[in-house]
Amino acid sequence: MTSVNEQEAIRKLMVFLQEWDSAHKVARSQILDNFIKSNDKKTEPDLELEFSQGASLFLARLTVWLRMTYTYSTCLSKLLRSIGIFLSAAGGCRYLMEFLQMGGLLVLLEILGLNHPSEEDKRESVKLLQLIADLGRMYKELICENYGVQSLAKFLATSNSAEAQKEVQVLLDCLGHENPKYQNQVCKGLIAVLPCASPGAQQLALQTLGNMQDVVGEAPTVLVEPVLGVLRSVHPEVQCAAIQLLKTLMAHKIRTALLEGLVALLTPPRQEAFAGCIDTDKDPTSLCPRKPVLVYIQQAAAAKAVGELAKESAEVANELIQLRVVHGLMVAAGNLDHMASQRHASISLQYFVHTFPFVEEGVKKALGHTLFQQFMDSAETWYTKINPFQAKELACNTVDIPGDMTRMQPTGEQE
Repeated sequence: MTSVNEQEAIRKLMVFLQEWDSAHKVARSQILDNFIKSNDKKTEPDLELEFSQGASLFLARLTVWLRMTYTYSTCLSKLLRSIGIFLSAAGGCRYLMEFLQMGGLLVLLEILGLNHPSEEDKRESVKLLQLIADLGRMYKELICENYGVQSLAKFLATSNSAEAQKEVQVLLDCLGHENPKYQNQVCKGLIAVLPCASPGAQQLALQTLGNMQDVVGEAPTVLVEPVLGVLRSVHPEVQCAAIQLLKTLMAHKIRTALLEGLVALLTPPRQEAFAGCIDTDKDPTSLCPRKPVLVYIQQAAAAKAVGELAKESAEVANELIQLRVVHGLMVAAGNLDHMASQRHASISLQYFVHTFPFVEEGVKKALGHTLFQQFMDSAETWYTKINPFQAKELACNTVDIPGDMTRMQPTGEQE
């Protein structure tokens, strides 16, 4: 027989559940406020004590209400936070199982794809998905099987909340590890984020792709164009993340394609370079007749990248020389329309000249004694001394390094 105290506890539970069942939206919202305030961070035993061993009865009601109202609910965030108290409770694995059995996972994923839910609603949904993913590989696969990667990638690309984007990134990184069946799907989802308009999403996607390279095996060739594309970003943190990923990818088969792409970016087609310039005939009041176009920003980033990649590996440096990187850097150094291109190209060219004697000989011959001496004196400020005639000479340079010369050891590596 149950004790008087147990009977009273059960009676209170039944009264509470009846109150919930008969309450309208406003009253239920107040019940959720009280529940969140009183039970946040409680353990499974604490919750069972609070509900007289009937906590699952309330969780079931919350889950049913979520399924019925998630497409239009005005207190969705409170509802998700309340469910989160159960799912995150220490020792409360069974609550997670009950939630999944009632179809909670599909609802969480659908919330991410709806227009109605707020950023906060979607962020709460991501938090619950993370709790599910933390259960192990089977549950990661369950999320991926239900188009979770696509939904998360879209939210990452469109979210205006840095906090929400970071939580999505953590979840995608989780889904990309110890999940061999779907790790390539996660990789493709992250690649799809790269062309988006959010620099925060781009940076996080690049970093996560870098983190995943140790588990995905060979990087896919579809990664080449998007990674090179983000070098057009005007945000330094995005360019930095892209260059770091490029360094990681040098150990993969797509290295040559990436290096070829970088060298090509050093000499953009003239019509593309001027496509973004302001037409002063059409806008005579413009105070900026030549704004930096994206192709020049990309050129400067490529110039910086080839220098950093070459410093990381003599093998990569040799391959770049074979791809005529010296010619490309000289062209970029002569771009009077974009000082960043000139500066980064000069610094990278300096490395090749100082490291490879045959490059030094070729560049000296192409530049002439005076211009070459100015370059050697201070590569970082060399571009400030280049006049239009010299810039034209750089843009039209025909310097070429014979293929057999690139097999020679750089200075400092000879026996």
